[in-house]
Amino acid sequence: MTKKISLSKRAYEPIPNGETYDPYVPATESPLEGTIKAVAAGILFGILFGAANAYLGLRAGLTISTSIPVAVMTVAAFKLIRFMGGKSGILEANMSQTIGSASSSVASGVIFTLPALFLWGLDPTLVQMTLLAMFGGILGVLFMIPLRRFLIDKEHGHLPYPEGTACAEVLVASEGGGARAGNVFLGIGAGALVKFLTSWIKVIPDEVNHHIPFLKKGQIGMDISAALFGVGYILGPRVASIMVGGGLLSWVVIIPAIAYWGEGRPDPLYPETIKLISEMTPGEIWTRYIRYIGAGAVAAGGLITLIKSIPTMVESFRVGAQQLKVRLENSALSIPRTGQDLPLSVVGIGIGIIALGLALVPQVFEAIHLFSIRLTAAILVVCFAFFFVTVSSRIVGLVGVTSNPTSGMTIASLLGTSSVFLLIGWTDDIGKVAALTVGCVVAIAASIAGDTSQDLKTGFLLGATPRRQQIGELAGVLTSATFVCLAVMLLDKAYGFGTEELPAPQATLMKVVIEGVLQNNLPWLLVVIGVVIALASEFLFRIPSLPFAVGVYLPLSTFTPVFVGGVLRLFLEKRATSLEDMSDRREKGILFGSGLVGGEGLLGIFIAGVTFIFGRPEGFGTDWAGPMAPLAGPLVFFLLAAGLAWCSVSKR
Repeated sequence: MTKKISLSKRAYEPIPNGETYDPYVPATESPLEGTIKAVAAGILFGILFGAANAYLGLRAGLTISTSIPVAVMTVAAFKLIRFMGGKSGILEANMSQTIGSASSSVASGVIFTLPALFLWGLDPTLVQMTLLAMFGGILGVLFMIPLRRFLIDKEHGHLPYPEGTACAEVLVASEGGGARAGNVFLGIGAGALVKFLTSWIKVIPDEVNHHIPFLKKGQIGMDISAALFGVGYILGPRVASIMVGGGLLSWVVIIPAIAYWGEGRPDPLYPETIKLISEMTPGEIWTRYIRYIGAGAVAAGGLITLIKSIPTMVESFRVGAQQLKVRLENSALSIPRTGQDLPLSVVGIGIGIIALGLALVPQVFEAIHLFSIRLTAAILVVCFAFFFVTVSSRIVGLVGVTSNPTSGMTIASLLGTSSVFLLIGWTDDIGKVAALTVGCVVAIAASIAGDTSQDLKTGFLLGATPRRQQIGELAGVLTSATFVCLAVMLLDKAYGFGTEELPAPQATLMKVVIEGVLQNNLPWLLVVIGVVIALASEFLFRIPSLPFAVGVYLPLSTFTPVFVGGVLRLFLEKRATSLEDMSDRREKGILFGSGLVGGEGLLGIFIAGVTFIFGRPEGFGTDWAGPMAPLAGPLVFFLLAAGLAWCSVSKR
């Protein structure tokens, strides 16, 4: 009898009391999971996509979940192995994506915080960055373990965990030949090619700008970026439109308003101390004024998102504590394979070792020699991580990893830590570094907890062993941390943070928050304007404040390709002939878009490495196109969009 290639009908429904979910692979079977090839594939794909996500986050201020592309590429690799005479099972593929997807969460926490150290001129060492990444990742996995039975098992059907469920569907579909690995690889090739043309040989411009007639200093533009275009398709039209709306507010409304207001002003406006507003370009106005407005908007948007989640936080924390008590009281009960977690003794010992390591290992808080500061920082890390891991694990069950308000949690941690340090009197550079490193570990812990939750949901639906997946998550953190941090250091050496190529928006924001609390040296009027914008978008116009605020904070040219990608997805899905066709187009396009992110990010890392060793590639320039050079970029972008559309609708 042939096994049905599909998840159970109960994969999306709550399970009645007294009944259990029947996974794809029954608990009575014990297939291979953590094999050498599964671990090796997960580590390799994790390193590649972790580095690519680090580049994307430093450029655009956001990262994407890589579980599905890693799963699809794993299936393709395993099919090649099968063709060569080997055999692979679905739980091996699941283990590979579990290990591989951990790197993207590590990258999210690192790029949200640590580039601020470079911006302060306090270049951290690779050892320090790696230890912070490892400690944060391990804490996130360990704190999530006691919550799994409640959030994944008991809340099945109530918490959908969208990426985890979609990843399970992809892996099951691959059993019947339904994987879309070709789209991922085509996307990687296309993304790398566009990056090669724009940033290596430089035969087409990487950005197109156009001044708006009759609007003083009004300007619109578009980055010729395959990764940002792919992100737009992944996010969809609504979020992409909200982000580009924030950009339009900055570049078509606020910058012209500042230009008109400052036209006759005889003195520079703080924080600018040299140039008059009338002498500034639109880009200079954005740098000196809009970024502070955007910083206020993003900080407020993150905190609004966090505050709205408080009922969820309280309930999650309460029920999580209850479940932990139940587990301690029933630890001796016989548990089936699909319900076995790492022992709570391992969790407790691991957390204790991490706390001691934070306080005692000199390389973690490298510039901090006072033990009292190190101990205080370690205690704050454990407290904030414990709380926000619980929060993150539940929130991603509702909205997914991409919408997880990690930045809001990090800001809250920084505000709390900075306030404690301010009361104690630690307001110098050492206090700033300590506060930032606390935020870094908490950000990584919260981010990896969200990823772990999604992966455990995939494993729950497929019938994986949770204990082995938790070990896989730890392996993914430990093996990818060094490479993610190395990628960040290479990118700093090649481009510098806070530059047009890599603005590092989240880390810049964290720097602003810490300095604002400890030194009170911000142009608060601009920050307050940003806060008002976030409040108005959230409560007056009913627009999600965080993505809108990110649009205000970053250049409009960053979000124009994101918007085009979202609109293309809307267009293709509207022309679908059925719900099944629409779902098929969405899946194919998202896989191609994930490939675009990976291709551009990986080549960006490679160019950074070449630049570090040999210097920045000079390229050939755009003279070959003559007066048609401004059209070369849009033409390449149009061909890229046509390629994504073809891959989405193709019946191959």
